[in-house]
Amino acid sequence: TKVDDLKFVLGEERDKTNQPYVGQWEFDEHQAAIGNDDIAHWIVARPSDDQRIGYVILQGMTNPHNNIELMRIVISEKNKGIGRKTLCLIQRAAFSIFNAHRLWLDVRENNPRAKHLYLSEGFVEEGTLRECIKLDDGYVSLRILSILRQEWLERDGVRHAAATGGRI
Repeated sequence: TKVDDLKFVLGEERDKTNQPYVGQWEFDEHQAAIGNDDIAHWIVARPSDDQRIGYVILQGMTNPHNNIELMRIVISEKNKGIGRKTLCLIQRAAFSIFNAHRLWLDVRENNPRAKHLYLSEGFVEEGTLRECIKLDDGYVSLRILSILRQEWLERDGVRHAAATGGRI
């Protein structure tokens, strides 16, 4: 992500289809994240035309315990499988490039679609932070989910075998 991308990022974050499910940062917070070695702030672009269609924020890139948090994944083009593909790329980057032991996230309980996606991609529910986020109409709980490197390797190996007919 570049500073020039932040107007897009803020627009997506505040979009009515995303706002109830995503933490809200100010411009300065995103700008600081871009310059922080512990944070990866990435734009998601459509491969065919390089059009921006989302963004991702990971934190823990310098974590001594090799735990990376998926802080945000926001995709503007819904119901096209782009979120799932992006999540798979995030997992691959976390475990293959950044050598994470654990990739974790929190998901608001009012976002069952996202929770279903995470569970279907191998994340395991660890617990609940009860009513910890204040919204205009009350409070919402966060579910903590994670996937360990070994779990991802087992899933990724099965996917690779299925995609290649068992060939390496």
